Amino acid sequence: MTRNYLWASVAVLAGVIAPALALADISIGAVGPMSGQYAVFGDQMRAGAELAVADINAAGGLNGEKVVLEIGDDQCDAEQAVAVANQMVGKGVAFVAGHFCSEASIAASAVYAKAGIVEISPATAHPAFTDQRPGPGIFRLHGRADAQAKVAGEYLAGAFKDERIALLHDRTAYGKGLVDATKDVMNDAGKSEALYEAYYAGQKDYSGLISRLKSERIDVVYLGGYHADAGLIKRQMVEQGLDIVLVSGDALGTEAYWAISGPAGEGTLMTLPPNPRENVEAASVAEALEAEGKPADSYALTTYAAVQVWADAVKRAGTPDFDPVVEALNAGTFETVLGTLTFDKKGDMSLPGYVWYVWKDGVYDRKSLR
Repeated sequence: MTRNYLWASVAVLAGVIAPALALADISIGAVGPMSGQYAVFGDQMRAGAELAVADINAAGGLNGEKVVLEIGDDQCDAEQAVAVANQMVGKGVAFVAGHFCSEASIAASAVYAKAGIVEISPATAHPAFTDQRPGPGIFRLHGRADAQAKVAGEYLAGAFKDERIALLHDRTAYGKGLVDATKDVMNDAGKSEALYEAYYAGQKDYSGLISRLKSERIDVVYLGGYHADAGLIKRQMVEQGLDIVLVSGDALGTEAYWAISGPAGEGTLMTLPPNPRENVEAASVAEALEAEGKPADSYALTTYAAVQVWADAVKRAGTPDFDPVVEALNAGTFETVLGTLTFDKKGDMSLPGYVWYVWKDGVYDRKSLR
């Protein structure tokens, strides 16, 4: 199904139920790390949200109303996320596509729940985001960390059963949560780690950590953290003559990882939800983003899908009001750039979870484990 067809359908149905008189604009938000060390992901989110809103308005808006986008920058910080969430409340937004980092999403969700604002995160993986959601309007369009950990832990235990594995994390909710869950799965499968270590994100020199890996004769590192640190650690391992396999999670699914690691990143393995660009539904959206010189990476497409799903729910509800939209989200099946999806009773999406990708020659491709 093409992008134009999807939004044309919105326009036709909106025209059927639109009131005779023009109504006020509908404000929505996109919130993520628009600045700071994770800004590459914020750039993707902004690009996806802006294009989705432009497509909605080009198709006639929602129920006769124009959609206006507000951008918020939380820098992946929980306190800043709460402050930005309160700003969104003050601006009267009906919906937020965000946040990105788990700490930020979880902290902000309480604000949105209290204010009656729907939040759909295009990136948050921590199970607590939906397991402990503070209200019925909290959803995610991303795989759960515990599902990712199952895939990673079972693979580590089988593929590297005779190798010495180090588990490293950056102390964040995302990184530590992913490593701890993966550790549990790997240990249950009969494989113990040779080293479990935490590091501080944002360092420029990881030589001390790498010396520890060398002294412990580590063969494989499973890293819970983000692309910038992972790329630097991998590059510095190679520079120090270590032939260690790096395995990680979805935060390495960005070209910025290779920009930091360079050729040292060759062979890096990571678990990701299936790349949205592999879907026919996403092709025209990705092409439109690239034509404007904007990022068309995974989080641009998942953010586009978050706006797309909310807009479809508004269309079905006939209003952007909280209760009818939540009811539509819970009951509906949605055609999106990610594919056809529904939400379960926790607010998690129904699409397939995680598969393996490998970095090679500056790009990452699906990896067969046969």
